[in-house]
Amino acid sequence: MKPQSIFDTAEGRRLLAESATGWRRWGPYLAERQWGTVREDYSADGDAWRAFSFDDARSRAYRWGEDGIGGFCDDSMRWCLSLALWNGRDRILKERLFGLSNEQGNHGEDVKEVYHYLDATPTHSYQKMAYRYPQCAFPYDELVRVNGERSRLEREYELADTGIFADGRFFDVTIEYAKAAPDDILMRIIIKNAAVEAECIHVLPQLWARNTWSWSDGSERPVLEHTASGDVLARRIGKRTWRLSIDQEAELLFCENETNVPLLFNSRATGPFKDGINDYVVDRKADAVGTDGHGSKVAACCALKVPALGSREIRLRWRPDGIATKPFIDFDAIFRERITEADEFYRALQHGIDDEDTRKVQRQALAGLLWSKQVYRFDVPTWLDGDPAQPRPPQARRRGRNADWRHLNNADVISMPDTWEYPWYAAWDLAFHCVSLALVDPAFAKGQLALFTREWFMHPNGQLPAYEWEFGDVNPPVHAWATLKVYQMDRALIGTADVDFLKRIFHKLMLNFTWWVNRKDSGGRNIFQGGFLGLDNISPFNRSEVLPDGASIDQADGTAWMAMYALNLMRIAIELSMTDPVYEDIATKFFEHFLSIAGAMADVAGSGQGLWDDVDGFFYDTLHTKEGRIHPVPARSMVGLIPIFAVEVLDQAALDKVPEFSKRLQWFLKHRPQLASLVPKWTDPGVGERSLLSLLHGDRLRGLLRRMLDPGEFLSEFGIRSMSKAHLDAPCSVSFAGMQLDASYTPAEAVTGLFGGNSNWRGPIWMPVNFLLIDSLRKFHAYFGDDFKVECPVGSGHMLHLEEVADELSRRLQKLFASDAGGRRSSVRSDATIDDNLLFHEYFHGDTGEGLGASHQTGWTALIANLLHDRGITTRR
Repeated sequence: MKPQSIFDTAEGRRLLAESATGWRRWGPYLAERQWGTVREDYSADGDAWRAFSFDDARSRAYRWGEDGIGGFCDDSMRWCLSLALWNGRDRILKERLFGLSNEQGNHGEDVKEVYHYLDATPTHSYQKMAYRYPQCAFPYDELVRVNGERSRLEREYELADTGIFADGRFFDVTIEYAKAAPDDILMRIIIKNAAVEAECIHVLPQLWARNTWSWSDGSERPVLEHTASGDVLARRIGKRTWRLSIDQEAELLFCENETNVPLLFNSRATGPFKDGINDYVVDRKADAVGTDGHGSKVAACCALKVPALGSREIRLRWRPDGIATKPFIDFDAIFRERITEADEFYRALQHGIDDEDTRKVQRQALAGLLWSKQVYRFDVPTWLDGDPAQPRPPQARRRGRNADWRHLNNADVISMPDTWEYPWYAAWDLAFHCVSLALVDPAFAKGQLALFTREWFMHPNGQLPAYEWEFGDVNPPVHAWATLKVYQMDRALIGTADVDFLKRIFHKLMLNFTWWVNRKDSGGRNIFQGGFLGLDNISPFNRSEVLPDGASIDQADGTAWMAMYALNLMRIAIELSMTDPVYEDIATKFFEHFLSIAGAMADVAGSGQGLWDDVDGFFYDTLHTKEGRIHPVPARSMVGLIPIFAVEVLDQAALDKVPEFSKRLQWFLKHRPQLASLVPKWTDPGVGERSLLSLLHGDRLRGLLRRMLDPGEFLSEFGIRSMSKAHLDAPCSVSFAGMQLDASYTPAEAVTGLFGGNSNWRGPIWMPVNFLLIDSLRKFHAYFGDDFKVECPVGSGHMLHLEEVADELSRRLQKLFASDAGGRRSSVRSDATIDDNLLFHEYFHGDTGEGLGASHQTGWTALIANLLHDRGITTRR
């Protein structure tokens, strides 16, 4: 019998027992890039890219983390496994993925490698990725030089553009992990030669201890030791001993995971240092590695000759010492079993999705999301003040970046946006990650959402940390929306409601909501500012900078996010009221706060400071000068569509269960008629005795959707653009303080240097806001029903109700990844893939759908998995 739930599978049962068994203790928690991060930056000027460069990374010990290709480690990052390669021609070992810094790239930071995350299970009982390694010398200098010569108006110069993969001159390397038990890790490496001639390659699986001893005097240094059997023992005082076994002859090369201080700082210290293995293999320096079979880092160097169009395989096993079973006697059987179990798990998840290519898209999206977990360690006060055994950081750093986040001490496994371009968490990114993670591991998703409200994350003033470049920046407040979504998905999967989870986060989010009200409503008018709010360069202004001449901007998106936030918290409070009537009062508070925000946006008071433009039928940011003049910023962008997100539908059955809340609602609507008029048809129940809370009544909603669904404005073949295409020929132009500021439709990479240049909200398609639009349209349909129809696309004559519009937008987003009759996918360049595997980009070209920005942004682009899941549910119905 086929399993009907993921929890009816072997992997699902592991998930249910995880808290007792620890199956998640080991996973792909090693970053693809630790260099160039803020936490490794000890400079005076805060230039993280220069402070710790790619060239430094092979020779300098990291303070807070580690990196490697296809890495695996424990959840404290004590021991790390990864793969290094050398083709005999490169100037350095390929130990970590190469990419350009923010300054080097013509569109900002940019990884310059070809790799794919192919498969993963949520307990990491099975993981698979592919990496394409050239047989010719890796063109490091060419990639830096050519991208440096190109302007922002030109395309990025990619690894495939160099011609290095011509004539099959590459190795396709597959890295797989399977667990025999929670702490028994099998690693399989398959090297396939795509050339028509035999080629040699050095394959170097590496094991090392994260450097925890260089920062405080007297700290213990772990030891790796070569045994007579050819294995490596890993010892740490007071901890159990581990054993690494390899299935073939290999030269074991030992060094210390310590900085090469003679090379970098002209010290007289002696090695061997972190780069010793590199120097021994590439530069043939015999004294670069240890001679006594000891160290804190080891590589098993296997020199292989791979036949033409053939392959070679290397097998390793890492497990506690003392297990009697021979390491490789059951190796292949365990891999077969875990792969079978992974297939079973995804069959259960994808029940109802009949198309094989669609199943592949969803499975690889989730694989990338699961591969993107990382151990994230960062203790801000230690980082600011310095370590006892190291030189003190410059005094200026105590007054610089993140100086007011001294409470923050992170040492957790966290879902990251991207393992190379964004190897640090981002608050609103993570909220979307959790909605996708809840498809396969709702317990982990809940834990991630709870983590951000813990005292070692959340600021004492109630702010959630944004990201390490500036924890104090402001991300859109989507945490409550994600919490409610994950709660509902978890309840549907498990069959019981985790009310304790909801309470735990709700109490902290009330503090965060208060922080928003106190800090981001400067005039006390229920109109919010917030800064760039994750939408980078969407405005003619840099909304994160203080404007000259005492001017300020009232933000349509910031205000709409807060209206959405109030409704989300109201809905959570109503849910909690079902078991505890105390929460009815709090639900009332957030209902009233929503109405106050809605009144301010609609300018109920008649102050002339509303954000809705009746003539254009659109929401705009508004510029306020110090003289009191008010000027709309007439950019038709996602800023004006975000008010759609603030929608909630209440059915009468739910209201009957919260009588005190219902009584207060009726009083408020009777005695505050101006605000009551903002609640569309509150007194006229909708479909199925439902009532609507929204910033948009029927006519305004129709007007806004007329813009959004117009192919000449927002509607692309692949989803909703972030800026209207009408601005292609008629840019938004604002004259202010002697400046002429413009914003035009730019469907691809940014042509402006705002926010580093690799972010663009002036035309491309972004998955998370499209997902929220779809989610909101389904709520509107739940109220209005099938009779409320709009033209979609505008000009087509096709009239669709809002559920059908949501389905159409979902279908267009799915087209980004679907394979056409010729095997082409709109979002993926064919020369950037291995065997037609997929990439999940940060955003997508507003006209062609080509993937742009970070190429492995399965953090939030994994939401495609949810859209495909919803399609499967519809099919089953």
